[in-house]
Parts: sequence; structure tokens; C-alpha cells
Amino acid sequence: MTAIFTARYNSTDMKSIICWMLILTSTSLHAQELFSITEPASNRAARSVGFRLDNTMMDERGTSRINYHLIPEVMIGVSTKLTVHGGVFFSNRTDRFLYEGASLYGKYRFYNSDAMQKHFRMAAFGRISVNKSDIHQEELNMYGHNSGFEAGIVGTQLLRKVAVSSTVSYVKATDNGIRYKFPYSSPQSNAINYTLSFGKLMLPREYESYRQTNVNFMIEFLSQVNTGSGKYFVDVAPSVQLIFNSQSRIDIGYRAEISSSMVRTAPNGFFIRAEHTLFNAL
Repeated sequence: MTAIFTARYNSTDMKSIICWMLILTSTSLHAQELFSITEPASNRAARSVGFRLDNTMMDERGTSRINYHLIPEVMIGVSTKLTVHGGVFFSNRTDRFLYEGASLYGKYRFYNSDAMQKHFRMAAFGRISVNKSDIHQEELNMYGHNSGFEAGIVGTQLLRKVAVSSTVSYVKATDNGIRYKFPYSSPQSNAINYTLSFGKLMLPREYESYRQTNVNFMIEFLSQVNTGSGKYFVDVAPSVQLIFNSQSRIDIGYRAEISSSMVRTAPNGFFIRAEHTLFNAL
């Protein structure tokens, strides 16, 4: 009986160890895909639960004010192909720090081609948002500003220590509740978003343990074209990312407007993202 119990225990223990090794190795190899603003085509680990805090401190044009937005999110790896996020929006735009809305995001990976130290993946994604804040700019933003939806596709290529990712999405804005109607013409409530992101693993040069801190450098280009007015913007967002124990991460970066013909309230400023993942939580 003791021998049988020991054998069963060792088998279970070995499966657990192998599972954790696969998760941690995967996290290390794909660390440079964890972009600071955009989402890659790769999904979160299956049955994992992640917690994220997005902080943005943007300079409001024509004033000395700092627009602070806080977005807590819960992220669930439903399966190897499906990831779901739920987030809520807070900001100080009304001179008080208030709840402003929420969003639900989903991503489904429909294609992958994996090889040694490289892969290419594609996914479809969508976000539905509700927001009760005032509509104060021509930019359409489903992550903390507008009510509406966004749907698109993303492709991500990993080659050893470098990852390249690009997205194309359609954005449709609606009224922000009963109080704040969409202030522009109906055709201007539609836009196309384009993004191009690069990530490179800088440290460690040689991977020896999942406890090593990963240092990644990111640079992301973000653009929108309003299909009704033809107005556009192009931003750049460089950032540094630290990953601890293959489980926690901190991103620090700056988003700056390169060119724009849109009315935008606060396009330039710093952002900080903090995130922690619980593997096999479900």
C-alpha cells in the first residue's frame, strides 16, 4: 500500500513539475511578445488568471493639468486559443477621481506555425466598451474614453530574441450614455486603427533559470484614420519591460504624438503597467 501511494504521489508530483517547466520555459521564450500597449497574437497560458493595472499620466494641452487614468483588468486564459479580459476605467478628468466605465475584451488565436525558437501566429480580437465620461476629442478610443466596439486581427512573428507584431482593427463609437451624445457627425464615429510593435529581449544573454529577471525593450507605433473625416494621428511609444520570476512584470514607457490632424486632448505622457499571473489557477 505504501509503495502504491508513493508511486502515485511521485507520478502526480512529476506531472506538476513538467507542467511548470513548460509554462515557465514558454513564458521566457515569449517574454518579448508581451508588448506594453498592444496585445500579441499569442494567448495567455491556459487556465491562468492574470491581474493588471494600467496607469497613464498624460499632459493636457493648453493647461498644467495631468490626466490620470487607472484601468484595473482581470485576464483569463480560457484555453490555449482563447483569452478573455475584463477591465474598469477610472480617471480624474472632472477634477475628481471617478469610475467612468468598463470593457470586455476577447482574443481567439486561429493560426499558428511553430518551429525551434521562432513562430508566427494570428488571432482575431474584439472589445466592447461602455463609458459615461464626456467626449472631448476626435480620436476614438475604446480603452477608457468612448463607448462602442472594436474588432480586428493581429499577427505576431517571433524570431529568437526579437518579436514583431501588427494589428488592423475597425472602431465604432457610440454615445457615452444618455448624458453625453457623440458630438460629431455619424460618419466620424468610424475609424481604422493600425499598430506596429517591436520587442527585443535584452537580458539575460543566456537563460539559466526562470528566476532570472528579463529585460525587454519595446517600441510601438500606433495610428488611427477616421473614415468619415479623413483625419489621422500617428504616435510612437518606446518602453522598458521587466519580468520577474516569469510571473510578474512592470512596463514603463512614454507615448508621444509624431503627427496628427485630429483634435486630441492629451496625446503625450508616461504610462506604467504592472501585471501578475497565477498559473493553473482554474
